[in-house]
This record gives sequence, structure tokens and C-alpha cells, in this order.
Amino acid sequence: MIVLDGVSFRYGEDGPDVLRGVDLRLREGEYVALAGHNGCGKSTLLKHLNALLVPTEGTVTVDGLDTRDSSLQRGIRRAVGMVFQNPDHQIVGMTVEEDVAFGPGNLALPPREVRECVREALARVGLEGYESRAPHTLSGGEKRLVSIAGVLAMKPRFIALDEPTAYLDPVSRRRVLDLIVGLHRQGMGILHVTHSIGNIVDADRLVVMERGSIALDDRPEAACAALASGRFPGLEAPPVATLMAELKSLGWGVNPNVLSIREACREIDACLARRPGERP
Repeated sequence: MIVLDGVSFRYGEDGPDVLRGVDLRLREGEYVALAGHNGCGKSTLLKHLNALLVPTEGTVTVDGLDTRDSSLQRGIRRAVGMVFQNPDHQIVGMTVEEDVAFGPGNLALPPREVRECVREALARVGLEGYESRAPHTLSGGEKRLVSIAGVLAMKPRFIALDEPTAYLDPVSRRRVLDLIVGLHRQGMGILHVTHSIGNIVDADRLVVMERGSIALDDRPEAACAALASGRFPGLEAPPVATLMAELKSLGWGVNPNVLSIREACREIDACLARRPGERP
């Protein structure tokens, strides 16, 4: 489990608090989405999970290991992999194979084991056969997958992703999202920072941040219903949640905590099937 307990953080002694008393739990195998306006502290919080940053106040622990203890940080970073928003800031190798091998190679593993880690990681992201490709020849979506493969080669139990679908075309975005869902189904813990709420319908929880604090932590269906009701101006709920909230406000007896089109159709059909004269 990753535990943030009363975490506050500021850049510099006299800087403003970027995080303010954050309490958060991420259990093994859980998929947590993190949303909020620009500047609310999402990326700063993410960097606390594997000790890239340490709290000004409070504690962050990974399976009981305190991120403040520099002697524990190597183990923490093996347990929690980090995928940055811009893959060009993460890719360091001259070839795909060299890049994905960078992490396990630094663990002083035997070359044969490193090659096996690379093979497995590229297979998990669907990039078999790309080993000799130069990263600069890849598409934006392929670079994103290479950066994820480099993290997976370290065999983490948690993976933290900062806007992993940013600037991708629809096909690449779907590919990355399907990969994240697949990793979750294989038992990996996920923390997914996103601006697009529609990308996280498969998450176990949606956490919304405001001004460095946790403003909402709930199931995605309930959290999106709160967004659709206008509780967090500027954060757009998925269209299905907005539709259901609007129908509810018009007197339709629908469940607003719905995110899939199929569930929405069932709710609407049930209303339309009621006896004549009853308001839908």
C-alpha cells in the first residue's frame, strides 16, 4: 500500500503550499484516477509516490518504507514506476532496446536477464520487433509505449502516469488506455493523472484535487455525477454522465451514477416502459 498522511509540500522555504494536508491511500492492484485544474498539485503529488519529491510536512510510505529515508529510495522506485507526461524527457537510449534496458541494467542484472526483461516489457506494450528502432523515428504514441515499457522492465507493483494520453491521436490514445486497463487487470496498482474524465471510466476511484487538497474521492460513477451537477466548475464530466444528470433534473427517474452508454440506454428504456400517464 502507498500511504500519504497529512502531506504538505512547497517549493522553497518561502514558497506557497502546493500540497495541503493530503491524505490518500493506494492499495495494491487498485486503479485510482486523479483529476483537477492546472496548478492544483496533481503532478507534484505524483512525484511524491516514488520519492522524486519528499513532503515538507507529513509522510509518504510505500509498504511502510518512508520516502524521506534516502537509503530506501532505490527499493521504493523499483516498487513504484513513474511515466512522465512527455516521453522525450524519459527516453534515454539510442535504440528502443537500449532504452528499455536502461532500468534493469542499472540493477546489475545479468545480461541474459536484462534481455528477458526487455523482451517481456515490449511484448506487454505491443512493440515486439521494435528493438532496433531509433526512438526519434517513432510516433508520439509509440514513444509513449516505449516509456511505459521502460518502467515495466523494472517489474514494479505500482505505476504512476502523468497525462499518458496527452497530445495523442484517437487511435494511440485508445491503445494507451487499453494498456493501462490491461495492467490493472493483471494486478498492477495504477495512479493515473488526467484532464479528460472520460478516460477513466474503468478506474476503481476518481480523486479530484482543488488548490493542493483532496476535494472528492469516490467511485467514478458517483464522482462524475458530482462533476455533471456543476460541483467543480471547469471540470467536464463524460457526456453520458452529463446526459443522465440533465434527465434527472428534468424529472426522469434515472440513476445519474451511470457512465456507459449501455447502462444509460437501460435506464432510459426503463423510464419509457412505465405505465401510461406516469412521468418518465
